[in-house]
Amino acid sequence: MCTRLQFEGSNEIGVVSMLTNGYALACQGNSENFYSVLESELGDHIPVVHASIAGCRFVGRVTVGNRRGLLVPNMCGDQELQHLRNALPDSVVVQRVDERLSALGNCIACNDHVALVHTDLDRETEEIVADVLGGRSS
Repeated sequence: MCTRLQFEGSNEIGVVSMLTNGYALACQGNSENFYSVLESELGDHIPVVHASIAGCRFVGRVTVGNRRGLLVPNMCGDQELQHLRNALPDSVVVQRVDERLSALGNCIACNDHVALVHTDLDRETEEIVADVLGGRSS
């Protein structure tokens, strides 16, 4: 399946959303068309969670995850973190990461089997990626 959509006139949908085989994240905002497309295409298969990180809409840029887990940057607020934990399936581990490079979605690429991490990420972050997301890191 492939569906065309845009968010408030922008082509950067990966900045405001994130998709895995187990769930999807979408930023909170006023783009009803964007949300209705996500819900209609994905809602019967996986939960679509509306969220913010640090009060901002760039959830795709700063988060990384797969069906096992979701990593969020340390700037994610306590209420935002709790909302994600409550809204995602119980099988998804949600963990905040204390990492200098906070745009985790830009620095880590992963699926359910492997994770590719930027060479400047802390070793501790690399270990968290392997533990929470369950993939070998390279």
